[in-house]
Amino acid sequence: MEAAGAARIRARESEVRELIRRLGVRLGSLGWVVIVLALVEAGWLTFDGTRALVVGDYVTPKSGPHAGQLGPWSKVVAAAGIEPRSTLMKSFHLGLGAAWLVVIACYAMRMPWARPGMLVCAVLGLWYLPVGTVLSVLQIVLLCLPALRR
Repeated sequence: MEAAGAARIRARESEVRELIRRLGVRLGSLGWVVIVLALVEAGWLTFDGTRALVVGDYVTPKSGPHAGQLGPWSKVVAAAGIEPRSTLMKSFHLGLGAAWLVVIACYAMRMPWARPGMLVCAVLGLWYLPVGTVLSVLQIVLLCLPALRR
């Protein structure tokens, strides 16, 4: 049973590699690092924003000293005059995350406008303390390296 599963995974990997080859996608390892970092941040923003709009609240700890509390990002947003649990903020989470996922796909396909788009998304993600800020800063630094500016 496990061998069949492993064979299916290898077949899928081969299909993905072939699709990437056909699309002419050639990114160096730094480009793929940027994509992975962006996928983590954009994926979480999309998931958490969608969940907040559907269920009514973001993912928060269920127990412990921070039970039910939002992360440090909520203080940044509140200082800007936006209620962190408002529909506006939940929609911003979803909108930024979804737009970023589209830009990631375009970056992977080497569309000329996608690198600046990735930079814009990373800058827009700086408010998402603490993890989003770290991921965004790493992306900005990597995207500004000469190897990724081409």
